[in-house]
Amino acid sequence: MAAQNREAPRLTEVRNSKVFRDFEVGQRFEAGIQLHGTEVKSIRTGRAQISDGFCRVEKDEVWMYGAHIEPYAFGNIHNHDSKRVRKLFLHRGDIRKIALELNAGGKALIPLRMYFKAALVKVEVALCTGKKRFDKREDLKKKVQMREVNRALRSRRG
Repeated sequence: MAAQNREAPRLTEVRNSKVFRDFEVGQRFEAGIQLHGTEVKSIRTGRAQISDGFCRVEKDEVWMYGAHIEPYAFGNIHNHDSKRVRKLFLHRGDIRKIALELNAGGKALIPLRMYFKAALVKVEVALCTGKKRFDKREDLKKKVQMREVNRALRSRRG
C-alpha cells in the first residue's frame, strides 16, 4: 500500500474578491510585505482578508491599510494586532511610477492577492480606477451573453 500524505492541503493564496467587480484593474506590481512570525502562520492557515485593503505612498514607502490578519490561534501575549498598517517592499522605480499615477488623481493602489512564493509572502497590488454603476451593469450583460454563447456551443457539440 502506498504511503498517504497526512499533511492537510494549505491555502497558499488570499484573494480580494471585490476588486474586479468594483475597479478597472491596470498595471500590476509584486511586492514583499513586512510581517511578524505569527502573521505568517495565520496567512498559512488562510486566516487573512484583504478585501477592505488599500495602499498609500508616504515618504517614498508604500504602506498597506485595512488588511485583516487574524491573531494566531496558538500564539501568546506577543501576538500581532490584526488591523495594523504593514509596509510593502517595492523597487524604487516602481514606487515613483505608482506615486506619479496616484498624484495625478482618479486611481487607487489596491491589493489583489496575497500568496506564498517559496517561503516568502508576496502581495500583488494594482493601480485601479473605480467603476461607475453603469460599468458594472455592462460587465454583467457581457457575462450573461458569454454564458449563453458557451451553452449554445456546448449543446451543438454534444
